[in-house]
Amino acid sequence: MSAHTAEKLIYMANQIARNVTHDPDPVAMIADHIHAFWSPRMKADVFAVMNGAELEPTARAALERLAAHAS
Repeated sequence: MSAHTAEKLIYMANQIARNVTHDPDPVAMIADHIHAFWSPRMKADVFAVMNGAELEPTARAALERLAAHAS
């Protein structure tokens, strides 16, 4: 995976987080969206880089939730 790909995935996760801030459960909404619309490879790639990434708190929580269920 290239650095550009990792940056794009982080950008996309943060973009989703910014768009659902007023949802009653934004973490669940982000996790549901990523689960439904991202390919397994996209999810694996973002899980691999998320620890050092600058993620919105809700995006990080959603990705951690998904990663825990993926293991």
